[in-house]
Amino acid sequence: MKISFNTEEILIGGSWRKAENGATLEVINPSTGEVMCKIGRGSKKDVNDAVKAARDALDGEWGRMPAVERGRIITKIGEKLKQYEDELTALETRDVGKPVKQARADAIAMARYMEFYGGAADKVMGHTIPYLDGYTVYTLREPHGVTGHIIPWNYPMQIAGRCIGGALAMGNTCVLKPAEDAGLTALLFARIAEEAGLPKGVLNVVSGVGAEAGAALASHPDVDHISFTGSVGIGKEIQKAAAENIVPVTLELGGKSPQIVFDDADLDAAIPFLVNAGIQNAGQTCSAGSRIMVQRGIYEEVINRMAEKISALKVGPSTDDLDVGPLVSAKQKDIVDRYINAGTQSGLTIAAQGILVDNLPEKGCYVKPTLFRDVPPDSKLAQEEIFGPVQVVIPFESEAEAIKIANGTEYGLVTGIWTENGARQMRMAKAVKAGQIFINNYGAGGGVELPFGGVGKSGFGREKGFEALYGFSVLKTVAAKHD
Repeated sequence: MKISFNTEEILIGGSWRKAENGATLEVINPSTGEVMCKIGRGSKKDVNDAVKAARDALDGEWGRMPAVERGRIITKIGEKLKQYEDELTALETRDVGKPVKQARADAIAMARYMEFYGGAADKVMGHTIPYLDGYTVYTLREPHGVTGHIIPWNYPMQIAGRCIGGALAMGNTCVLKPAEDAGLTALLFARIAEEAGLPKGVLNVVSGVGAEAGAALASHPDVDHISFTGSVGIGKEIQKAAAENIVPVTLELGGKSPQIVFDDADLDAAIPFLVNAGIQNAGQTCSAGSRIMVQRGIYEEVINRMAEKISALKVGPSTDDLDVGPLVSAKQKDIVDRYINAGTQSGLTIAAQGILVDNLPEKGCYVKPTLFRDVPPDSKLAQEEIFGPVQVVIPFESEAEAIKIANGTEYGLVTGIWTENGARQMRMAKAVKAGQIFINNYGAGGGVELPFGGVGKSGFGREKGFEALYGFSVLKTVAAKHD
């Protein structure tokens, strides 16, 4: 199916319009480096109007709608998203640079989030609490009100789906600020939600620059909750801005996630995961398993087998649907190139690199997947989130050393544990600091039901699953006295 829309327009209160000042931003196709279209550059006034529209919708039909009816609308959005799967896939492929198969998986996941949260909307229950004689005490979960959502450029569809789906299921109304580098599918998502019958003002979308529209949303005194996914630095600014209004936030800020491979691991099963978790979406993944920790007894075998796979990876235009597409922007390419150069200049050894296909566009944002071996745990490449297809391999001797290295960063988002020893699986799962632990797998297929979030500088709060619904709600306790 096809749906036509003006990419330069923003959505406020059910009306599509140009940004208040008429300003726009160029959208660059990272496969070619060429301008493909423009999006609106929303201002503080646009954000004010969007928040007011969301408040009006909350005070109107949406705020009075039974949960089962909300769920039906959200489910219908999911059904519509599936009908527009091809268009969403093509748009994301060009906008972000994802290979077609990866963009399609994201489109399918966004629809799945709507299906999940549509079904969950009327299943968030309160509790009765045994208390003193003469009292009946119970709890209710109610929406925060108007929720602000600031999403990144690496997984626009998935992250919009998980945060907007959860917020709507709880009865909130939303203002969404997509990333300036990848905002097109957010605009199409809003069009599709309208077509599915979402009432006016329930979802408002203001594209623009983070320092302008994003900052205005995070600091707005009439926003009741902020959800942000992005860098640690911006996350701190979001939290500070929200704190001025005593507004709760959910922060998902990235990671430096380890995959810990013990000498009894099933390497036939592990190797594909070890590679894919680092090169998925060209490594631009907050939960990328980019720190490969390998026990000494199998270290060389793992290096050799990973190197063989990485050396065969092909990098090229997103529409060619190869193993790896371009990075999202020239800026991101420069960042990743600097990390690779810093590694080689510091004496680290490159064990393998992927292949750039012939005749790539000169302005394309391409980087070879790169595997470094024998990397010290305190190395810059082992400590900092690179956000590119760069993986480091670190040897370890004992379980105790593995735990120390795994917990030896500021982050704590995801950990993969590869061992056939059941007792070790349980010990390691308890010992490592992370919000998600995967044993003999990595990512578990990205299930929308699985709570996701981190500890340390990976942020706090949880998205996905029912835990997200609790985060998008306020708990109210009612104590009724009766004689």
